[in-house]
Amino acid sequence: MSNSLFSKKNMKLIKDPLNDSNPISIQVLGICSALAITIMLENAFVMSMAVLFVMVFSSLFVSLLRNLIPDRIRIIVQLVVVATLVITVDQFLKAFLFDVSKQLSVFVGLIITNCIIMGRLEAFALANKPGVSVVDAIGNALGYTWILLVVGFVRELFGTGAIWGFKILGTEGDTEALLSIPGYEHNGLMLFPPMALICVAVIIWIQRSKNTKLIEAN
Repeated sequence: MSNSLFSKKNMKLIKDPLNDSNPISIQVLGICSALAITIMLENAFVMSMAVLFVMVFSSLFVSLLRNLIPDRIRIIVQLVVVATLVITVDQFLKAFLFDVSKQLSVFVGLIITNCIIMGRLEAFALANKPGVSVVDAIGNALGYTWILLVVGFVRELFGTGAIWGFKILGTEGDTEALLSIPGYEHNGLMLFPPMALICVAVIIWIQRSKNTKLIEAN
């Protein structure tokens, strides 16, 4: 069981979405949330965990039902499964993280149409067993997660000087800040959506410049 779980094939399903086939930076899927909700690291983390939950359990359920779903209604079934899980997440956030829920607003509901989730269900879960489908879902969710966390970290740190409510950067004499820098001013531009796009673009550039397999032939 252990050898099967940590097999080379399963490890590839985990590692590839982190770099070579990252759903956001390489496949350019689900990029809307990376632009819209990464003003604060907390929001980025909560959205990432929501996507992880929905992706893992939707892949599990669709894989379990794969031999029972008529081909002509498979998309409808996938949407019903995903929508049920998203409603569960939305109600959980409203009950236990109401402030975050208000900040994420409609973007939690839009997980229903997240093309990363629908893409993995259609391309992988429908054709594979539950165990390997869950592994694939975890890999792609982690690939999505690290992009959102990096963008959220950079935007919040340089836009407000704080991370998750803890003040990190401040001007000289700011006793609340962990690091006081003479003449330092927060860059409010980091809080605007275009800066999220620039952050993602920088990540894409770094990945493609370091990985020759991703460089398109002229």
